[in-house]
Amino acid sequence: MNSILAKLATMLVLGVALLWAAPVASQEPGTKPVIKRATAPPTPADSGPAMYNAYCAACHGVRGEGNGPAVAALKVAPTNLRLLAQKNNGKYPASHVQAVLKFGAEYAAHGSSEMPVWGPTFRSLGPDGDVATLRIANLTEYLKTLQVP
Repeated sequence: MNSILAKLATMLVLGVALLWAAPVASQEPGTKPVIKRATAPPTPADSGPAMYNAYCAACHGVRGEGNGPAVAALKVAPTNLRLLAQKNNGKYPASHVQAVLKFGAEYAAHGSSEMPVWGPTFRSLGPDGDVATLRIANLTEYLKTLQVP
């Protein structure tokens, strides 16, 4: 039963991610933005930049400034990931970033819940939890390189 629930949760997260994986379609003034559907490509577990570009840039932007092409369709703007250390007294909050990637954010950012919870998705990409842990660690380390001085 837990396996079925985990697979359903992963499918839900992937479905939400698919909505964010492509640019927002052009809009007429006063109309609600529509996000084009696209499949998030598979990425190597050892490449933080590849994972960021595939899973995060649509909302957070190429440089992590919270200005990705899907922003217009979100109720709350994504976090500027370049300022994480600055907002944490100059120290990059790696454990907090890992927790958000595993379990989600603690606030509603996209209408119904929060940003995609990548932990279940990453676990579904490998035979064991080690691959998910590697993905989260590498993505966390990549986000550290985006920090402004």
